Amino acid sequence: MKNITIVAGARPNFVKIAPLLRAIDKNPGASYRFVYAGKSDDPTLEASLFDDLQMPRPDVFLGVDSTSLNEITSRVMAEFDAYLDKEPTDVVIVVDDLASTMAAAIVTKKRGLKLAHLVAGTRSFDMKMPKEVNRLVIDALSDYLFTAGMKSNSIASREQTSLVEGGTSNVAGGTYMVGNILMDSLRFNYNRLHRPDLDLEEGRYIVFTLNRKALLADKERLRKMVDAITTAAKGIPVIAPLRRNAYDTVASLIAPGSGIQFVDPLPYLEFGWLTAHALGIITDSGNVAEEATFNSVPCITLNNYTEHQETITVGSNVLVGENPERLSEEIGRMAGGKWKKCALPDRWDGRTAERIVQILVND
Repeated sequence: MKNITIVAGARPNFVKIAPLLRAIDKNPGASYRFVYAGKSDDPTLEASLFDDLQMPRPDVFLGVDSTSLNEITSRVMAEFDAYLDKEPTDVVIVVDDLASTMAAAIVTKKRGLKLAHLVAGTRSFDMKMPKEVNRLVIDALSDYLFTAGMKSNSIASREQTSLVEGGTSNVAGGTYMVGNILMDSLRFNYNRLHRPDLDLEEGRYIVFTLNRKALLADKERLRKMVDAITTAAKGIPVIAPLRRNAYDTVASLIAPGSGIQFVDPLPYLEFGWLTAHALGIITDSGNVAEEATFNSVPCITLNNYTEHQETITVGSNVLVGENPERLSEEIGRMAGGKWKKCALPDRWDGRTAERIVQILVND
């Protein structure tokens, strides 16, 4: 029996972990413990999240609650080390690229345990981003690098080979293109998506999400971006389910009647319906862009890079950076029904979790 510990650092990780828990439950060769770095009363983990994703709450809460990345790292290392003192573990799976993810990865390897990184090989090539440092450290330590696409797979394989050949790593890592695990959750829940209680006409509204701190901090640049959205939309409703900080910032930059309709953040199944039935999406979220590709919904990403290039080369995503003119042009194409042709990338088939568990059990 393979004892697997799965570590989540923040709410977005749960959408990627839910399929893993189901796949392990179905495999007689594995069992799991589910660990969350935060507190049991974390307000972002509303009860509807677990109902929507059809998953259990974590078995263990490390109780770390801080905004300082260095403090998060040190406290998660201490708490996770104490957890491993008590729980037999053969392999630890860490998700994405948070400070807590890196902390758990470091503790795992210091103890000589096997480490698996889910969504490995993603790169911005911007070392000013703390997450980029986290990604490099986690991938360098990992025994299993589970990637979502060919670009990430090539990066992870090349870096791992370089580390081993250069004598700077003891990890003879295995890189596996298992596909995008977000699609497992989407496929599992697609028929359970339900319409939010909003006055909407399917296919005749644009969804706008925003969370990136750097863009929110540059209010003059953001004002130009928001002006471009409201002008180019030409009366098409723009639905904005923004969380508090983003709502406060955007609301302070627009005039009443601008065409942006703010709504409360939606539960997973309602947000999934909203984006699946939209005319288009404007976002700074990689996860939202990936889901848009699954749904073949036109998507504009307010960034200069994406961790998943296949959303651009194959899927429905385009990058406009923070350029209001580019943004306006792409909204015009979106509204005019002139979007590029798109398809579903390789292995976005809903079987990613099954592949991961099979690899871990058979090794």
